[in-house]
Amino acid sequence: MEPQLRDSVTDGIATVVISNPAKRNAMSAGMWRALPAVLERLAADPAVRVLVLTGEGDTFCAGADISALREPGDEQQTLAVRAEEALAAFPKPTVAAVRGFCVGGGSQLAAACDLRFAEEGARFGITPSKLGIVYPSSSTRRLTALVGPSTAKYLLFSGELMDAERALRTGFVDELHPAGALDKRVAEFARLLASRSLLTQAAAKEFADGRLDRDAHWAEQARGSGDTAEGVAAFLERRAPRFTYGL
Repeated sequence: MEPQLRDSVTDGIATVVISNPAKRNAMSAGMWRALPAVLERLAADPAVRVLVLTGEGDTFCAGADISALREPGDEQQTLAVRAEEALAAFPKPTVAAVRGFCVGGGSQLAAACDLRFAEEGARFGITPSKLGIVYPSSSTRRLTALVGPSTAKYLLFSGELMDAERALRTGFVDELHPAGALDKRVAEFARLLASRSLLTQAAAKEFADGRLDRDAHWAEQARGSGDTAEGVAAFLERRAPRFTYGL
């Protein structure tokens, strides 16, 4: 099977699958190059309320395809950063569903998601020190914001893998689940997110990611959306709200 990204949309939930099983779902240059376009298409789809990123089979992503690093220049890293930034900028909630290895570029992608749910036995690592590669500054800052300077340095200095329990303790992982339970929990949580106000989520995502210039924009969006009135009415009427922002 050729390395590829597969995507589908069901009940408001977009799922993107990293598929390169012959190389433990390593990202080829073509896959890095394709991801921003896939994300742009899904972001523009009003049917999409949540995005789940996962890997084919029992591995999330073993990183970049190392064989491509033999080529001269830094195109592979540039493509990886562009893909990571596109994922981080996705305007709707994103969840990484991680099982098995989540290493190198895989951890880059997971860190760029809003949330990370993992299966027991998952392993996480950032490995540029094993290859003599300078990890991108934007990726380093994102990792540090997520796990703190000490854990970021531990991962970057050593290239050692950390287990899922440590990833949970350090904040890299948000939820940890037994083998066989991850898909059910991710689907359940994604449905929950899809039922909430995208207006609230989109604004909160920008604010939490450090945007300082969008208060007026989101206040205007709130005034024109109808989501607040619907949410209050649904609460008082003891029914599920029918939010329409983004539809």
